[in-house]
Amino acid sequence: MAGRQIYNPQGFQNVTEDGVAVGYQFQFKAQYYRGITLSIVRDIKVNVDGEDAKREDIRFTVNGETFTLEEMRTVVDSDYRWEFGDYAQVTVLKEGGLSKGKHHIRAVQVIDPSYMPFQIEAVCEADFEIE
Repeated sequence: MAGRQIYNPQGFQNVTEDGVAVGYQFQFKAQYYRGITLSIVRDIKVNVDGEDAKREDIRFTVNGETFTLEEMRTVVDSDYRWEFGDYAQVTVLKEGGLSKGKHHIRAVQVIDPSYMPFQIEAVCEADFEIE
């Protein structure tokens, strides 16, 4: 685990619609030394308690706008940057959300800056609790 705060401890929660949990969400920071455009984010992999989230069930919210991971690849508008030090919100669609209690998350951020000859992967792990 990195020494600085990656996840917002208050950002872990279930997402409800009409009183029914339809998923969960968390907030975390980009693990890159500068702000990035959404188009260079190649993937966000999420695993909670050993269960991988499906790529198509992941949503990413920044500056009040929500995107699928595929949509992010086409976003070049500078209004939708993941700025260094800012939390982005990730929502995972999962019927019933997460149970109350303690959980462990492992999320991987994959970015592909055009000036690098390879993709950069940052693994972010933490324990959290759903109340």
